[in-house]
Amino acid sequence: MSDRESMPYDVVIVGAGPAGLSAAIRLKQLATGAGRELSVCVLEKGSEVGAHILSGAVIDPRSLDELLPDWRDQGCPLAEVPVTDNQHWVLSATKRRSLPHFLTPPFMHNKGTYTGSLANLCRWLAGQAEELGVEIFPGFAAAEILFDDSGRVKGVATGDMGVARDGTHKGDYTPGLELHAKYTFFAEGVRGHLSKEIIRTFDLAKDSQPQVYGLGVKELWDIDPARHAPGRVIHTQGWPLGDGANGGGFIYHQANGQVALGFVTWLNYRNPYLSPFQEMQRWKTHPEIAELLKGAKRVSYGARAINDGGLQSIPKLTFNGGVLVGCSAGFLNVPRIKGTHTAMKSGMMAAEAAFAAIGEGREHDELTAYTAAFEASWVKKELSVVRNVVPLVKKFGDFVGSALAGVTMWAEHIGIKMPFTLGHHPDHESLWRKDEVAPIVYPKADGVLTFDRLSSVFLSNTNHEEDQPVHLTLKDPDIPIRHNLPLYDEPAQRYCPAGVYEVVGVETGDPKFVINAQNCVHCKTCDIKDPTQNINWVVPEGGGGPNYPNM
Repeated sequence: MSDRESMPYDVVIVGAGPAGLSAAIRLKQLATGAGRELSVCVLEKGSEVGAHILSGAVIDPRSLDELLPDWRDQGCPLAEVPVTDNQHWVLSATKRRSLPHFLTPPFMHNKGTYTGSLANLCRWLAGQAEELGVEIFPGFAAAEILFDDSGRVKGVATGDMGVARDGTHKGDYTPGLELHAKYTFFAEGVRGHLSKEIIRTFDLAKDSQPQVYGLGVKELWDIDPARHAPGRVIHTQGWPLGDGANGGGFIYHQANGQVALGFVTWLNYRNPYLSPFQEMQRWKTHPEIAELLKGAKRVSYGARAINDGGLQSIPKLTFNGGVLVGCSAGFLNVPRIKGTHTAMKSGMMAAEAAFAAIGEGREHDELTAYTAAFEASWVKKELSVVRNVVPLVKKFGDFVGSALAGVTMWAEHIGIKMPFTLGHHPDHESLWRKDEVAPIVYPKADGVLTFDRLSSVFLSNTNHEEDQPVHLTLKDPDIPIRHNLPLYDEPAQRYCPAGVYEVVGVETGDPKFVINAQNCVHCKTCDIKDPTQNINWVVPEGGGGPNYPNM
């Protein structure tokens, strides 16, 4: 018997991101319209709503218009900066060329979109949800999936609080709380640790391609007002990434004299010496970007993995007792670099299916109406148009692949459906051995334009209670030194953007693998890129991790 208390709800939602909050709002809207009572709970592992939300972000308001049509008049922070200028740069080491708009389909032009903080949008959405009666519990991490006797999901349990690193109970120990639901929505974001377990338990990915990922590293800068152009959006491709690596940068001029800078490295890169963090720092030294940042000050930093798999990597969305929504399933439109609108719509469609089922007296069964709604939705149509972009770029390289991708997007846009859908290979299988590649030497940080990882993590306001079990677990503690070090020079030292992993003692002939779990910004890169899939990211104590103020 469990000593945990339990609370019953109609719907429990794991994650207060755009998908989870949109689902909660839609559920309450439907209940209000029908004159019915419906209890909805949202769990958020961050210390507050928005604390763990990180995105560029340029947001298509299509779903927001559907969900809350008067959002522009209700104080929503997203309304502050509409996109007014859209540019695409192709970079060499010292030059840049602008890609003409006429070469790209209209849906790539950002007309009608807005740029701003996704974290602040989620904070605003949380306020809207609470006004409708949704219960939101920040600082409570869902740590365990609960199943009934027949194997159906019946809810989740939050993690125990006050557990020491050695597993003993401290003086402030509090057992977790069970939240029982007729339906449980998993809206954890990319590579959610419970979503990963759900996908494995119910074999939801058996008919889909492997999910693939990129790592986005982002900084927020206060810049010289003379260089600031609110609403200007710039995307870059090319330099500094070399052979066998893909990705690109973004520069978004947002409110309050700030510019969001970011660089995404696709995690299928081959060279184990590559560091996505260092690639982002090097990218800022490009003359065009360095000029923008003259006299500027970096004020925030963060990193997060993103789904790059597209339509063919979306797993089955439903199982007995719940659904996957948002980036837990992978609805990002990669060439548009937009997933907020598709994530929100997925939450809304799942909410409508759950509301109808509960109204029929059902619970813990499969919400097939959600899958049917997705199949008929604009979300699927939008993702179908761009489904071959990422595989083509990976197969043929940045420039030839981009050209081919452009042809397929234009063809699909005008109604010529390509008779093929290309597949993916898992990112952890892509690394070459260290003796097959040349080491990459990155310039030392200057502390003005470029920075090291530890000073960057400081700006993310990351904090974990140090005396708690390490949430970055190793299936085999010997693999990093016995296997990864001789073959790949242990790539965790470089792919982690927060300096969590170190190898010490190499010079003395006694190497040891060190995990600085307190630095973790919850990006999930280690869980994705580790070549033997030996690292398993599990949720730390609720409230831990980054605390992004305006990201």
